[in-house]
Amino acid sequence: MATIYIETHGCQMNEADSQYIVRRATGAGYTLAERAEDASVLVLNTCTVRDNAEKRAYGRLNHWKAIKNADPSVRVVVAGCLAEQDRDRMAGLVTHVDGIFGTRELKALGDQLESWRPEFADDGETADRELETVIGGTSDGVQGPYDALRAFVNVQRGCSYYCTFCIVPHVRGRFDHRPLGEILDEVRRKVASGAREIMLVGQTVNAYREPATGADFADLLEIVAAIDGVERIAFVSSHPKDLNEKLARVAAKLPQLNPRFHLAVQSGSNAMLRRMNRKYSVEEFRERVGMFLRYNPDWAITTDIIVGFPGETEADFAQTLELCATGMFAQAYMFVYSPRRGTPASHWEPVAPEVQRERFARLVALQDAVVRQYHDRKLGTIVRALIHGVSRKDPARLAAKTTDNVTVHFPLIETVPNLDEPWVDVRIDCAAVWGVSGTAAGRARAWDAPARPLAAPLIDLVGLR
Repeated sequence: MATIYIETHGCQMNEADSQYIVRRATGAGYTLAERAEDASVLVLNTCTVRDNAEKRAYGRLNHWKAIKNADPSVRVVVAGCLAEQDRDRMAGLVTHVDGIFGTRELKALGDQLESWRPEFADDGETADRELETVIGGTSDGVQGPYDALRAFVNVQRGCSYYCTFCIVPHVRGRFDHRPLGEILDEVRRKVASGAREIMLVGQTVNAYREPATGADFADLLEIVAAIDGVERIAFVSSHPKDLNEKLARVAAKLPQLNPRFHLAVQSGSNAMLRRMNRKYSVEEFRERVGMFLRYNPDWAITTDIIVGFPGETEADFAQTLELCATGMFAQAYMFVYSPRRGTPASHWEPVAPEVQRERFARLVALQDAVVRQYHDRKLGTIVRALIHGVSRKDPARLAAKTTDNVTVHFPLIETVPNLDEPWVDVRIDCAAVWGVSGTAAGRARAWDAPARPLAAPLIDLVGLR
């Protein structure tokens, strides 16, 4: 039986690419395997934004060598950014890999899957493999029963801004904006397949320009929102340089838009922003966010921050702390700087690791307090959220996401996924840094539909406190 297992590391663009791979594979006659051990083809869609991501990918490929040794007919494929970056040396590092496909070779990967398909018999059985080592970890890909509810649609590939820390332009190329018609066709396909939320993704998504007409990202949002069946629209990741008043006005008039704007600031120091080649100042960042919030006062602003970038002084770092202390970020994804081969910053004098770690701890403590305050505001309220699946940490609970991207946990209300009522109203009684938890009070067929009341459980013995 032809089966495929896809594991996705990294960003939403990789998630979108994995959904494309799934579509090509299932169209060729493969079924999705829940475990790597049961698959005819193993695909690792890789990230290389940080050193840890690269190490994780090679570690996973080495685990998969045991599967290949147990059954040499298994095909192992590497896709994504690491495949693009390490194309010339990967075959020597992981000799059991059967295919290496870079970020611009997804069609070729799909064609390869089709050509391999006849090699796997349609006997309804999977191989019985004696593995020499335990295979750890689970897929971060697109195989869960609830995954079709949230669809990722790439609107562009690559980036032309060349931040000095970023490998993306080197592994994904310069801006390559998809034609509007292709985007809309994909959105319609995803909605027809059950998607309730469309996530538009790009390395700098708000820089989108339609190749033929010059329509910009705000225009794209309006057109996608007009498609029948689109309940919610989200987008990541945006660049402050491309935040303008037109986008703010359009966001304010489209009720389908999720009220969360992810805008990567990276540093609160102008000196660091210049060194990073970010093309804006802290003052410009704050002015543009303020302008956006004047039109959209209830939106959550989330961000990315790099700690310990080469040349960062204590004074530079203090300015980042000062920016976060304003409470403007409902969530921040914080990273210790990791040099990437081929980028200008990788050749610069690094900040001492112990200094990086100490600064990172201080930033996390400050920003976590801000995030907790944001989550506390949901206490005592009922929030509507889209179910994502069973909680990874507690199989007795379901996990969902609010439209402002806050994780919600609540006691299990179903053992078989009910995709006809994917929206759940949760009464929030506990808040933490990771998100909020409570009790399901109702279910709805659509975002704007009335909820069907749910009976309250007699007791919740697994409530997270």
